[in-house]
Amino acid sequence: MREIHVKLPLEIENMQVVTIISDFGTKDQYVALLKGAILRQQVAVQFIDVTHQVDTHDIRQAAYFLKGFRNKFPKGTIHIVAVHNYYDKEFEIICVEHKGNYYIGPNNGVFSLAFDSIDETHIYKIIYDGYHQDLFELIAHGVGLIASGLSVTEVGVPLNTFEKRIDVHPVMNDDEIRATIIHVDKFENVVLNVNRDFFEQIRKGRQIEIFFKFKNPVTEISESYSEVPVGDVLCLFNATGFLEIAINMGKAASQLDLMKDETIQIKFS
Repeated sequence: MREIHVKLPLEIENMQVVTIISDFGTKDQYVALLKGAILRQQVAVQFIDVTHQVDTHDIRQAAYFLKGFRNKFPKGTIHIVAVHNYYDKEFEIICVEHKGNYYIGPNNGVFSLAFDSIDETHIYKIIYDGYHQDLFELIAHGVGLIASGLSVTEVGVPLNTFEKRIDVHPVMNDDEIRATIIHVDKFENVVLNVNRDFFEQIRKGRQIEIFFKFKNPVTEISESYSEVPVGDVLCLFNATGFLEIAINMGKAASQLDLMKDETIQIKFS
C-alpha cells in the first residue's frame, strides 16, 4: 500500500499547541479568561483542554493527568497546569523546559510531582510588568514569549527556590504492595499509584491477589475490560500505565465502595 502524506495548511502547521489542565471547572468564566488572555498575545494557538475538573487545589491529581499525556504531544508543545494557583500571597508562575516541551504553572510543587527529575537550572519565574499578580496575564505572557520563538531563559528571571512536594508512594516489601487510590475517573474506574514497571519489578512473575472491599481478591491482570463477563471486577493497566480496578460495564467506585486516598493491598505468592 502506498504511503499517503497529507499536507496541512501553513496556518495550521504553524499553530502553537497549548494544553490546559485546571481546577477552574466549567461553570464559571475562568477558562475563558485564561484563553482570552493568551489570544491577546496575538499568537496562533490550538488549545487542547485536557481537563478543567481537577479536584480543587489537588496538585497530586493534576500531576497524575500530566504524567499520562505529556509524552503524546509533539516537541515544542506548551503545557499549562493551572491548579491551586493562589497557594501563597506572593504566588509565582514559572516556566519549565523539559525534553523539548514547556510547562507553565504555579510554583506550588505540582511539577515536582509530575517529573521524576527536573533540571532546576531550566526553571524561570515569569515576569510581566504591571501584571505581577494577575494569574491569567502572567500565564499568557509566558505562552506568548515561548510561542514567538524566544528561549525559556527570556520569559523572566531564574527561579530562586523550586517548590517541591513529596508524593504518596506505595508501601512495599518482598511479598506485598500497599497501594493508594489516587484518582476515580468519569466511569468510576479506580486508579492506584502503581505503574506497570514498578508492579512487575516487585511481582517477579509470581501469582497475585489484589484485595479490597470485595468478597474475593482479583488474581489476574486483564488486558481489556471485555476479558471478563459484564458485571465482573477486573484489574488492568490503563492508558496512562497505572493499575486500575474496574467493573466491566459497571462503576467500580460506587459498587465496591472505594474512594480516593483509600489503601489497596496487593499480595504476591
